[in-house]
Amino acid sequence: DINVRGTFMVSRACIPHLKKGTNAHILNLSPPLNMDLKWFAHHLAYTISKYDMSMIALGLSAELKKYNIAANALWPRTTIATAAVQNLLGGDTLMNMSRTVDIIADAAYYILSRASAECTGNTFIDEDVLASEGITDLSKYSVVPGAALYNDLFV
Repeated sequence: DINVRGTFMVSRACIPHLKKGTNAHILNLSPPLNMDLKWFAHHLAYTISKYDMSMIALGLSAELKKYNIAANALWPRTTIATAAVQNLLGGDTLMNMSRTVDIIADAAYYILSRASAECTGNTFIDEDVLASEGITDLSKYSVVPGAALYNDLFV
């Protein structure tokens, strides 16, 4: 299982290197833990795998805090224009209701720029990260400017 085992094993392999760094971070692309049963009903295996990634981030944040290594998770509020959205979820229609990957990149940048000793154990939503940095006009991230956006899973 790439989502769970891959996240855990790669994180573990990186810890010795992160201990040598300054302002070290682990950032998983996984959602806040939302126990509403609707997220389990139609895609149980995927939900479990993504939630496990979030729990890995939370667990590592507690374990690694003494080394000033941060562990957090980041998730988009809306769908992101990726091959998965194009090919598996909704084709052109959903792509046009999505945001570009730039919103995730920008949110990740702001998270990774924060002090690792202080910013750990969070499950962030991209919009919230940007808002905390004073960025509230998110129109530049829309695939189709002005189009209605589609909420991502788990939000």
